[in-house]
Amino acid sequence: MQTALTIAGSDTCGGAGIQADIKTMTANGVYAMSAITALTAQNTTGVTGIMDVTPDFLRLELDTVITDIRPDAVKIGMVSSSELIKVISETLIKYDLTNIVVDPVMVATSGARLISDDAIDVLKEELLPMATLITPNIPEAEVLSGMEIRSPEDMIEAALIINKRYGCAVLCKGGHNMNDANDLLYRDNSYRWFYGERIDNPNTHGTGCTLSSAIASNLAKGCDMDTAVESAKRYISGALGAMLDLGSGRGPMNHAFAIEGEY
Repeated sequence: MQTALTIAGSDTCGGAGIQADIKTMTANGVYAMSAITALTAQNTTGVTGIMDVTPDFLRLELDTVITDIRPDAVKIGMVSSSELIKVISETLIKYDLTNIVVDPVMVATSGARLISDDAIDVLKEELLPMATLITPNIPEAEVLSGMEIRSPEDMIEAALIINKRYGCAVLCKGGHNMNDANDLLYRDNSYRWFYGERIDNPNTHGTGCTLSSAIASNLAKGCDMDTAVESAKRYISGALGAMLDLGSGRGPMNHAFAIEGEY
C-alpha cells in the first residue's frame, strides 16, 4: 500500500485539517500518517483558539514518522508560524521527499486568520519552491500573485505569475467571488481547466484540505498530475453531494460517502 503524510493542524470538529486529511487519504486508498503543527479549538461556526506545537516537537514528529514509514506523498496544510515552516522545509530537503502538495492555508472558511505575515514570507521563500503542486483558493492566489482576481482570465494570469515565481504547478481553485466549481491547473507553460459541478450545499467546511489530500493520495499511487486532480475533483463532488448536515454553521462533508462493506 502506498503511503501519504499530512502535515497540518488538528480540527476538533473533524471536518478539516488533519482529521479531514486522514479520512480523505483512507478513502482514496493510501495509508495515512500525520504530523500535527497546531491544536485548534473549532467547530462549524468558527475557530476559538489555536496552539502551535514547538518547532522541536514538530521536527521530532517528522523524523520519527519518516525514518520508519517513508511517505510516497506529502500534503502540507495549516502552518501558522515561520519557525514551523522552516522545520518542514529542512525536513523535505533532509529526506529528499517527493510529491509535495501544499495547500497554502491562510484564512479559515469561517474567516479566521490562520497565519502570520512573517510566516507567509517564509512560506513563499522556502516552502513553495519545493512544492510539486500548490492549491490556492482565490484569496490565497491573490496574496501569492499580488493581483486581484475577478475573472477566469485573471485566474490564468495569477496562476502564471505564481508558477513562474515559485517554479511549481498551480491549481487555482474557483469558488469564492468566482461563484463556480472550476479549477485551473497551470504547469509546463500551459494550463487546463477542470470543470466541476456546482453543488448546492452550504456545508463546505474542509473542502480545501480534502481536495489537496485527495490529490496527494493520487500522486502517491503513481497517477500523473492531470489524473490526480481529475480524480480528486470527482471525490470531493461525491463528498459534497452526499449532503451531510451536521452542526449549526458550515458543516463538514461526508468523506466516507463511497466506503461500503461489513465494517
